[in-house]
Amino acid sequence: MKLDGRRESSNVEDRRGLSGGGKAGLGIGGIIIVGIITLLMGGDLGDVLNTVATDGGFTTQQNYEPTAENEALAKFSRQILASTEDVWTKVFKEQRLGTYQAPTLVLYTGSTSTACGQGQSAMGPFYCSADEKLYIDLSFFSSMRRQLGADGDFSYAYVIAHEVGHHVQHLLGTLDQAHQQMARMSKADANRMSVRIELQADFYAGVWGHYENEFFGSLEDGDLEEAINCASVIGDDYLQKKSQGYAVEESFTHGTAAQRMKWLKKGLSTGDVRKGNTFELSDSQL
Repeated sequence: MKLDGRRESSNVEDRRGLSGGGKAGLGIGGIIIVGIITLLMGGDLGDVLNTVATDGGFTTQQNYEPTAENEALAKFSRQILASTEDVWTKVFKEQRLGTYQAPTLVLYTGSTSTACGQGQSAMGPFYCSADEKLYIDLSFFSSMRRQLGADGDFSYAYVIAHEVGHHVQHLLGTLDQAHQQMARMSKADANRMSVRIELQADFYAGVWGHYENEFFGSLEDGDLEEAINCASVIGDDYLQKKSQGYAVEESFTHGTAAQRMKWLKKGLSTGDVRKGNTFELSDSQL
């Protein structure tokens, strides 16, 4: 991606080198699978973490010194967040969705307290609708590259844009409605609802990419392939087979590799928010 000279968002809270003092347990409820799946099942935490009280304090991690790579990724993340602000502000206005209110990006290391409970880097990037913040431990990108071969700046940007996609769902009321329905469902049905939430966030990430390139002409040869490859290797079926040798469809919470690629590409090609209603389709249509 061509980002030279692009602005950096000020809606960033840098907690790197700090550790949250919260006492919350993870309370993941079985949605996140151990090992590599645990690392990569980043999504909205509102439906998987128990909301608990934390003391809200932070302590400095001794001898913490960000690497040059980490600093470069922090700048990149601020630039991508700024891009999502520019794109979604215009999209909301032009497609008559209301006024876009930007989320806050929290950069942290290890663990941190959130309004959704205690966040851990092992969860991967996640969005908390209770405080309208997205949380990223930048070491996730290195793990993504080493363990899955998902590399490149646009694949990293897709990860951030996906979490911002959850914020868009929150602003439009979709996320809260889905979570309310999930609370009354069986685990299997709640998983199917979760897949629809995640695929729509992939679609919104594609919508962002569509207008990012239209507004700024930032995409270069290979960028789209990077993001599509990333979407494929974080599909539930791919991750489960890589981790345990087989896939259990009833446990899918984010969608298959084919589904995630499909909805990302649909957003990239159309740029039309109205074409991303994953909730009105049958399982076979996803």
